[in-house]
Amino acid sequence: MKIPVLTIDGPSGAGKGTVSRCVAKKLGWHYLDSGSIYRSLAISLIKRNADPSDDVAIVKAAQAMVLEFDCGEELAVKLDGEDITSQLGLESTGKLASIVAAIPEVRSVLLQKQKDFKRMPGLVADGRDMGTVVFPDAQFKVFLTASAAERAQRRYKQLIEKGIDANLAQIIEEIEERDRRDTERATAPLAMASDALYIDSSSMTINAVVEEVLNLIR
Repeated sequence: MKIPVLTIDGPSGAGKGTVSRCVAKKLGWHYLDSGSIYRSLAISLIKRNADPSDDVAIVKAAQAMVLEFDCGEELAVKLDGEDITSQLGLESTGKLASIVAAIPEVRSVLLQKQKDFKRMPGLVADGRDMGTVVFPDAQFKVFLTASAAERAQRRYKQLIEKGIDANLAQIIEEIEERDRRDTERATAPLAMASDALYIDSSSMTINAVVEEVLNLIR
């Protein structure tokens, strides 16, 4: 029996994680947050004081890291037994993750780790190239986006609520820079699969987006 897979791709801050977890919970399916895999690798490199330009060291770190996902109300991620959830959202982590994600050897090592999440009763996979590279044969695909200004506003609000000092103009600049890097990179760039449902969440609630995704599967 074919294992059903739903891929939700899109740029940083579009709400992929929240929507994906809601959908996975409602369907009772497994969940893969591919962004956390790359961010976890970035944290591993920071802990090792690794040189971000040393591809060999980065590949070794990718092969060695042991990841666990606990997908309750909030995503909890463990790296080599240590809870690193609070470090995943840091801008420094995101920047380094975007850089290492462009290294072909790193992608091939982490590709199999992602594919291993595909098991019954189904999988919701969230990322930037789930529907185009990791699961190109997925039955259900969504491309979820929002304007850079809206995504920056959401990120700014998150940081302020956590008591973290933030600069809205700087966040917009960083989001636009990451979008540019992710869409222009040579290996597995951010792109919408030709058979994906396009959703712009700029003026939508999370519940409305979740309902639209569930309607696709129904």
